[in-house]
Amino acid sequence: MQPWFLYIIENKYQHYYTGICKDLDKRFTQHYTSGPLCAKALRGKGPLTMIYAVGLTDHSTALKMEIWVKKLTKAKKVQLVSGSLSSPFNVEMAPLVNTPSI
Repeated sequence: MQPWFLYIIENKYQHYYTGICKDLDKRFTQHYTSGPLCAKALRGKGPLTMIYAVGLTDHSTALKMEIWVKKLTKAKKVQLVSGSLSSPFNVEMAPLVNTPSI
């Protein structure tokens, strides 16, 4: 079974965008190129940098963690990214994607 990923992307205004997907490289490329599948919150706000990514076992857990992260304050998200705040979910760090495969 292919894992799900939760990721956090930072835009040029230092705003964070949180999402989930099954293919980090493909999803980051969609955001980075501001194409039709790019999240509206990221469109035209590049350059984008993926600052956090974790692998999760299933879609349900990924959705639950996404909701948990989105409820965090910016300060808590910074702590999560830096590693000083641990997730209540069983996660495995995933390699960050910072160069889109265009």
